[in-house]
Amino acid sequence: MDKTSKGKRLCITLTVLLATGAVSFAQFEKPIPKAVSLLPVKDTVTVTFLGDMMMHSKQLEYDCSSFIKELGSITADADISIANLEFTLAGKPYSGYPAFSAPDSYAEDLASKGVDIFLTANNHILDKGSSGLRRTLSVYDRMRDSLGIRYTGSAADEESYRKTNPLMIVCRGMRFALINFTYGTNSPRESSFPRVSRMEKENVGAMVESAKKLGADFIIALPHWGNEYQLRHSKSQEEWAQWLVSQGVDLIIGTHPHVVQDSTHIEGVPVIYSLGNAVSNMSAVNTRLELAVRASFVRDSSGALVMLEPELDFLWCTLPGRLTDNYCTIRVEDYLGRRNEWIQKDDYDNMLSTLARVKEATGIGKLKAEAIERKEE
Repeated sequence: MDKTSKGKRLCITLTVLLATGAVSFAQFEKPIPKAVSLLPVKDTVTVTFLGDMMMHSKQLEYDCSSFIKELGSITADADISIANLEFTLAGKPYSGYPAFSAPDSYAEDLASKGVDIFLTANNHILDKGSSGLRRTLSVYDRMRDSLGIRYTGSAADEESYRKTNPLMIVCRGMRFALINFTYGTNSPRESSFPRVSRMEKENVGAMVESAKKLGADFIIALPHWGNEYQLRHSKSQEEWAQWLVSQGVDLIIGTHPHVVQDSTHIEGVPVIYSLGNAVSNMSAVNTRLELAVRASFVRDSSGALVMLEPELDFLWCTLPGRLTDNYCTIRVEDYLGRRNEWIQKDDYDNMLSTLARVKEATGIGKLKAEAIERKEE
């Protein structure tokens, strides 16, 4: 683990009280408050969110240490970095789609690159059954003790479930409640435990109420939901988002569709319906573009806590032989005007055309996309 990762994790503590050039949302009707003046670092907490971390069969042939090495400025520089780990650590034999089992080293490398919190409530977490999930959680427990990572969305037993769902994080005196849940799993549950947090109102509502009782300053919902490969959110997603807002959630950031979806706000609450893939071997249309979201939380001069307008970065997952000889996710903005560095020049063109297409369909990052187009002219 690098020094930056070590240092920022000193800011993050698990609170177990039950036992004891980025883009903003130009399409929002009502703007989230913006920073009026520069605030001291001690009064600001930044949280970064990344989408689906996949491990397809082809990826198993490559060194995973290159997958997100370009994202250090996004992960390690944030106080808290969160990602959806859409695979199990069920042990050998390793496998990709449709039943994922990745090497332990993949999760360890993500932690070394600055990812602090693993989201585990997704449709692939039971791909290898209850035994696969138990082993996955045991590895994460070991990483918690040795590397300081945290996880939420599933648990081995009742006590662990209560302590990590919601996951309470304290950083610089601010209390964050993370609520992760999934619409379902591809494999059926075999027993009550290990348990995966489900997209059921009784379960989610109980977590929201628990977060309030634990004194959360900000409640962040992280649903695994929606229709795959659709650039616009579904009616079900919207209804759930409205319900989450009515329950008191402050920020909603979704995963699962494997593409970026439109974003909006509901009664002032930012709703980012889908981040897309952070790392994968997918090549279907729109599946290689992703969003990284940076949310800043500040304590103003009066002592009040405020969430500033979220900022977005477009990312692009390059496949082997396109930009480098490995998988590598990059910030689109960092590589503008560098087409000559691509091994396959048409992949650079694909990146820009995908960005334009997704921007047109979703309305996300319209100002940033237009700036990118001007820079390319």
